[in-house]
Amino acid sequence: MTVTPLVDFARLLDVLDTEGERLATSATGTDPELEVPHLPGMRLGEVVRHVGSVYRMVVSWLRDGERPTRWQREPAPDQSVVDYFRAGLLEVVDELDRHDPLEGAPTWWPEHQNFGFWCRRLAHETTVHRVDVQLTGAKLLVGDIAAEVALDGIDELMSLWFTHRLGVLGVSDVVPGRVAVNAGGRRWIARVSTTGASAWRTDEDEPAEATVSSDATGMYLWLWGRRPGAYVQESGDPALVAQLRSLLRVATR
Repeated sequence: MTVTPLVDFARLLDVLDTEGERLATSATGTDPELEVPHLPGMRLGEVVRHVGSVYRMVVSWLRDGERPTRWQREPAPDQSVVDYFRAGLLEVVDELDRHDPLEGAPTWWPEHQNFGFWCRRLAHETTVHRVDVQLTGAKLLVGDIAAEVALDGIDELMSLWFTHRLGVLGVSDVVPGRVAVNAGGRRWIARVSTTGASAWRTDEDEPAEATVSSDATGMYLWLWGRRPGAYVQESGDPALVAQLRSLLRVATR
């Protein structure tokens, strides 16, 4: 599976900046104690704090060259969680913007060791959690997820999470089979076997025991567990479709 995104890194950095501001604006004035749909046990304020903490962790890692064990994980005593988030967003966007995306940088994916990895990873991290915040507070999404961005997010899910992350976790006790993921005119095959999980993007009509299809944004949110099955069309073996969603929940936990 290629690590090359479907949109350029400059676009992904812009997505990070834009989606971060949408998240902050959506969280402002919303009860931080509201429970977040699709994230059992998580409250809105904790989601905002989590993303702000991730930004700081990444900046520390990039500047020091080693995965940090300590960074500012909580707002300062006189700082709101939204202000804490915005300060982290400003810092990480500035750090990434100062480097060529192809410049080498430490990451947690051995196959993708450059600044571009973080442009892509944080763009999708922020987009998904923006959705969480909006569905918690206003109960609706404000601001489109562009189709090309959603397709890149699907590609990242298939390569980074389904293939790499499940491999690291060593998930076993699975039902072997293939699920085709169709969205926005593109197709991926997610395969599970007794030796592991893998996925790839394909231009061929490769066979699969099950298929899920939707528009780009609908599939992106469905794979991330932010939309119910009514938003996708399923065919073939329903157990393999259910297993795909279950494995992605494990991988992205």
